[in-house]
Amino acid sequence: MTQRRLILLFVVSLIVLGLAVWVTHREQNSGASLAGARVLPGLRARLNTVTEVRISGPNGKHVVIEKGAKHWLVSQRHYPANTGQLRKLLIDLSNLRVVQTKTRLAKNYPLLGVQPLTAKGATGVRIDVISPRRTWSLIVGHSALQGSATYVRRVGHKQTLLATPLIMTNAKAAQWLEPVILDVAAKRVRSIEERLAGQPPYSIVRAKPTDTNFTVLGIPPGRRISSPAAADDDASALSNLTLTNVHKALAPPPGAALSRALFTTFGGLRLTVTGYRTGKKGPCHIDIAASGTGTKALAEAKAIEARVHGWTYTIPSYEYRQIFQQLSGLLQPLPKPRRP
Repeated sequence: MTQRRLILLFVVSLIVLGLAVWVTHREQNSGASLAGARVLPGLRARLNTVTEVRISGPNGKHVVIEKGAKHWLVSQRHYPANTGQLRKLLIDLSNLRVVQTKTRLAKNYPLLGVQPLTAKGATGVRIDVISPRRTWSLIVGHSALQGSATYVRRVGHKQTLLATPLIMTNAKAAQWLEPVILDVAAKRVRSIEERLAGQPPYSIVRAKPTDTNFTVLGIPPGRRISSPAAADDDASALSNLTLTNVHKALAPPPGAALSRALFTTFGGLRLTVTGYRTGKKGPCHIDIAASGTGTKALAEAKAIEARVHGWTYTIPSYEYRQIFQQLSGLLQPLPKPRRP
């Protein structure tokens, strides 16, 4: 090999080495310069202009939350959204800052959960925050740093980022519904009339709000209440009553065993809850109707009717059991038959 060729190879090697050092230095500086930067610049200043939030998951799951004239609505149900939960998500997104830059290679995206949702095995969630003039789109991947940060990638960008705070969300419409159906304090309840499917009717009542215990009416002969306070918890059945899902009024399936409970308050508000369960361990569904006597109760009933009329709610089984309390649950157990 000639001296000239050796010199040429030496010069080329120096150039390649210099380029490698420059690229490495540039990437390090780029990562360092991004640390602390907002992941979604401009969102914080425009939070009040946001009109729609779309949350999409793998396999076509998605939820759209739209700003209506009076409320934020879950479009798939056209039902009020959980505004507290939505507000937290938007504030967290607007405050999302870069901790560290991560991979730019698409082949590594699955390790962080930030691959496109159309990719096989995708696990991330895409969030689109929409305002009249701008849309911010982000893929949220796995959590990191012991649950204090998240791997994210802006849609249309190759760079993956480790960012904080932790973004937790999902694409199920039911998870974004306003959860509270009713909130009638136990101290307001004067009586509950129970008409349970396949069972004799009974009721509980108290004469004054200051009465500690309810009297149970309709106890079969020979049976006794388990304790003076046995029925007291039933009065809180409509206190912070929550849903797990909601649909436009559903007709009960043929042969459904319907139960009814009429709650009456000292102020004259009357709330009739009609319910049925799909199978022994299936979902519990209720409809609610409100009426009242007296100006104040009528106004309250009208406001409640405006919210609940035309809806069938799915509620947790423990709430269903409390609304439609079995009389046997209030009574002393039957004595065991003596063995001969």
